[in-house]
Amino acid sequence: MQMFILNLTNIHSLLTISSSQAGTALVLVFVCAVCGTHSTQRCNLGASVVMSFLQVLTAEQQLQAANNDYNFDHPDAFDFSLLVHTLRKLKQGKSVKIPVYDFTTHGRQKEWKTVYGASVIIFEGIMLFADKELLKLLDMKIFVDTDSDIRLVRRLRRDITERGRDIEGVIKQYNKFVKPAFEQYIEPTMRLADIVVPRGGGNMVAIDLIVQHVHSQAALASAHQAQPLPQTLSVLESTPQVRGMHTIIRNKETSRDEFIFYSKRLMRLLIERALSFLPSQVHIVQTPQGEDYEGRTFHGKRITGVSILRAGETMEPALRAVCKDVRIGKILIQTNQDTGEPELHYLRLPKDISEDHVILTDCTVSTGAAAMMAIRVLLDHDAQEDKILLVSLLMAEMGVHSVAYAFPQVKIITTAVDKKVNDLFHIIPGIGNFGDRYFGTNAPPDWSDDDMDEPSC
Repeated sequence: MQMFILNLTNIHSLLTISSSQAGTALVLVFVCAVCGTHSTQRCNLGASVVMSFLQVLTAEQQLQAANNDYNFDHPDAFDFSLLVHTLRKLKQGKSVKIPVYDFTTHGRQKEWKTVYGASVIIFEGIMLFADKELLKLLDMKIFVDTDSDIRLVRRLRRDITERGRDIEGVIKQYNKFVKPAFEQYIEPTMRLADIVVPRGGGNMVAIDLIVQHVHSQAALASAHQAQPLPQTLSVLESTPQVRGMHTIIRNKETSRDEFIFYSKRLMRLLIERALSFLPSQVHIVQTPQGEDYEGRTFHGKRITGVSILRAGETMEPALRAVCKDVRIGKILIQTNQDTGEPELHYLRLPKDISEDHVILTDCTVSTGAAAMMAIRVLLDHDAQEDKILLVSLLMAEMGVHSVAYAFPQVKIITTAVDKKVNDLFHIIPGIGNFGDRYFGTNAPPDWSDDDMDEPSC
């Protein structure tokens, strides 16, 4: 049984329901299951991260598997309880640990893969429609069918080439387990499918229709991009001083020393602005003259700063300068160049941030993809959405809308919002590659204003 996760970079979900409260969106995770016959190229329907939910075998079952006498094509061979538990957590936006199955040794590897929630979750496996609890979690069910002769040829090629089996063993297993299991457990579930794709994964007409449907739903979900900027956004007042500093750091001719100096000035103003959104309470003190002064003090447990590496790390000195004893965490998110998926490469968070007010820093936000994944990570570590503040020097409207749509309780604070993002996901007119201009390094030719797209950052 395999699991695919497809992240739509600029769209948090395919489906939404309007809330009774103005400006709030309830976001749903869309779950699609692809079931069908063996060796039908079901994986052509999505970008894949192959995981396994096969049961852990006993010593006796291991021996049977080595002799091609264990039935991997029976529902009991799959760990449906773990699969249902995993899918429920993913639908809640939580991270999960996925076992990795080794088909050569017939066992799970020691290392499990951590996967964070996505907007669209695609599960693929032959027995997906065989469990009633799992069926309840599926939003779209696709059954992929292929001629039996073609399935046998593909299975022979796969098991001999990829799994080191001999031809006699493969044919024995096919006749003894695979074919009977299909007729008894898999084929009858075709009636449960919303869509049946004949001729397997090579049926490009059917696949194109499915992809068009997903894109049409995605287009509907992205309609929020044309709406006015959200109320959760706060933009620093564009005073002559602020606009003057923007003029300097946006100028491509500005030296690195000048760029750093004026960026730091803006960061200090931005952090001070962000702190004004923290809760406070009345606090009366006595002055040296013996008089009472009615002031205010922070009303919360702690303040924690979390920077999205590497550019977000440049805002840490400003945060430390105005928040005494602030705790600092770091997150590094990069895009997998093979799959296009954002991946968490490094995470260091202080212990117990469940009651903290978290200031998440990133110098530029274009599409919002890196910021959204970072917020997902914080939520998975029990941070409260309404206690997260996303602080960025410069944002694009697209990024603002995406973050606000996905996480309507997160406060967004920036010094400026630019209207456009080009085809390379650069903010226009923008500021260039902030990390490279600040650290004096060279940007790769395909850099993006979202740090997750620039491996050097």
